[in-house]
Amino acid sequence: MLIHGMQKLTLLDYPEHLAAVLFTGSCNFRCPFCQNGSLVLAPGREPVIPEEEIFSFLKKRRGILTGVCITGGEPTLYPDLPDLIRKIKALGYQVKLDTNGTNPAMIKALFEEGLLDYVAMDIKSSRQNYRKVSGCPVLSLDSLQETIDFLTSSSVEYEFRTTVVKGLHEKEDFADIAQWLAGAKRYFLQAYQDSGQILLQMLAGKTADSPSPLPKLEPFSPEEMEEFLSILKPAIPSARLRGTDR
Repeated sequence: MLIHGMQKLTLLDYPEHLAAVLFTGSCNFRCPFCQNGSLVLAPGREPVIPEEEIFSFLKKRRGILTGVCITGGEPTLYPDLPDLIRKIKALGYQVKLDTNGTNPAMIKALFEEGLLDYVAMDIKSSRQNYRKVSGCPVLSLDSLQETIDFLTSSSVEYEFRTTVVKGLHEKEDFADIAQWLAGAKRYFLQAYQDSGQILLQMLAGKTADSPSPLPKLEPFSPEEMEEFLSILKPAIPSARLRGTDR
């Protein structure tokens, strides 16, 4: 399995763990606000980290790091994902998987083999706006629903999260999400941030200083984020803000 990036330490990506992050390439979504646009659109142009280097590092950091996050791209696109996780688990690490939820069969198989300790599933928007925000006009929501149902009924630790972007999200979206995910164990609203690798700009082959700049993607204000949170709270008491200055 090809790993295109490794963050050697994160205090934020895996709750209650010091962790490393491994980045896979490719994705079946085209979210315009994606911060890993190069991994999604052109993974073949990205460097590949040899497996020997990854596991040499993880062996040395045992006892300091306790978790490994696998993100992307979309990791569940890869049939050899279980093999990678088996090797990580053999070193004694807890494993967190980031996913868009479109491959419930893979998620269930990983869980049944005891290979998952935590799953973070992105909820892109309300059901009615999911296709627009995910960049997939023909997306079926059935696979997403299957993953949601599995996570909320299994014993695996999980969270749902939505990156909130001005121009893509409205108050009405959060009213639908509240109904859709009512009672979820963990749900986070995340403030949009520009990483410099935003997929929308890469798709158009433009940069911010081009003669005809793309519509600017922007974060909502802290006050607006609080308003969205207040819509969610009655149905999802666990809902929290992440990545704001409050």
